[in-house]
Amino acid sequence: MPLSARYMLHLGDNALVLAQRLSQWCGHGPMLEEDISLTNTALDLLGQARLLYTRAAELHGAGLSEDDYAYWRDEFGFLNWTLTELPNAPAAAGTVAQDRDYATTIVRVALYSALMVQLWQQLLGSTDEQLSGIAAKSVKEARYHWQHARMWLVRLGDGTPKSHARTQAALTQLLPYMQECFTDSALDQAAAASGVGVLPSSLQDDWLITMQQAATEATLSWPTMQGFVSCGKLGQHSEHMGFMLAEMQAVTRAHPGAGW
Repeated sequence: MPLSARYMLHLGDNALVLAQRLSQWCGHGPMLEEDISLTNTALDLLGQARLLYTRAAELHGAGLSEDDYAYWRDEFGFLNWTLTELPNAPAAAGTVAQDRDYATTIVRVALYSALMVQLWQQLLGSTDEQLSGIAAKSVKEARYHWQHARMWLVRLGDGTPKSHARTQAALTQLLPYMQECFTDSALDQAAAASGVGVLPSSLQDDWLITMQQAATEATLSWPTMQGFVSCGKLGQHSEHMGFMLAEMQAVTRAHPGAGW
């Protein structure tokens, strides 16, 4: 597979996997407006994944479709950040927990969207014109996702003692996974060298300033980012990924070739 196609898959997998996690809130949101908002965010990410998979298929030239990439790869073929595949639940809830924790969900969207605003802005200058066009559309959506998540981050962190404690715990749990997002893989380096992509490490300083300002306003302490560096974008996933894909791909794999 060409390098540029693999880079599109990496970006598309991030969007698709997080869309699947957020869609698990559909019908279960803490209030009607938030139920709709989280679902809309999931749909925005799903739309980004479709555009990126379509571009990957064009570059790949193997006659595959967006559905092939989404539904007919196993977990080791996905190149998403581990952050996006974690459950919507605290770590102590277990590996297949069905619990949905709103603080965990909001903190993850904040960490992800604050980074994607910067990444999409940089990809406006990609030498791949179609990726640049996708970035122009996606950066507007990412800004909305960030604004929404930031508002709730501050509201929860600066809220009751219970909401503060749960938001702080979510930030402490999820922040170490951001190390992977800023670690330049061989694919990141090659994509940046060709002008198609961006070095993730070049985005870390601005992302850190943005997130720490929000955390301070939310009265949250900033945890350490040190420790184990996850490797989801290298195809080495957490124990949660297989369960998530089994749910996401169940219908397609049970009825291959079926149509409406």
